This record gives sequence, C-alpha cells and structure tokens, in this order.
Amino acid sequence: VQLVESGGGLVQPGGSLRLSCAASGFAFGMFSMFWVRQAPGKELEWVGSISAGGEWKLYADSVQGRFTLSRNNAQNTLYLQMNSLEPEDTALYYCARDSAGNIRGQGTQVTVSS
Repeated sequence: VQLVESGGGLVQPGGSLRLSCAASGFAFGMFSMFWVRQAPGKELEWVGSISAGGEWKLYADSVQGRFTLSRNNAQNTLYLQMNSLEPEDTALYYCARDSAGNIRGQGTQVTVSS
C-alpha cells in the first residue's frame, strides 16, 4: 500500500486548498478512504470518510460544511477540498485506508495563518 499526499501549503484564514492523495498497491476502488490530521501537540484526528464508490461521505463536526471529500477511482486518487480555512485547521493532513489512520501516507502540511 502506498499513499502519497500533496497540495498542502500556507494559506490565509478564509482561504482554500485542495489536497490530493495518489494511491497504489491495492484495489483503490474497493475501499472506503479517509482523511485524518494531526495538529502540533495533538492526537491524530479523523476528518472525513468516503465510500468506495463515493456515494456517501461523512465529516467531523469541526469541518462539516467547509470540507468536501471526493475521489476518482479511474485515477486512484482521493481529494480533500478545504474552504473557509481557519487557523485551527493547521495540521499535517494524511489520507488513510482506515479511519484510525493506521495505514496512511507521509502527510502534507497545511498552515493557516495571516
């Protein structure tokens, strides 16, 4: 299993970013996928989930209405569209094959600051 995240960066509060995750080494289209994050000094936090076919999505209360998960199974890619970013969203973001984040990539840093 290989998961490679990209798209992070520095953004001002209220801004947007789109994260991508390239998956390989497993049948991506057969698995629900997840985004998790870890802020400095805090534990890993579940952000959201998307079913194998993309039909259903679930979000943490802290990101509901601001973040959107999507996927392209033909390209083995998972996305996280993040809008209305807040300083509290600053974290290392991982895509994961399980909701606990035990199988995850190396992460991409998102920093929200003015």
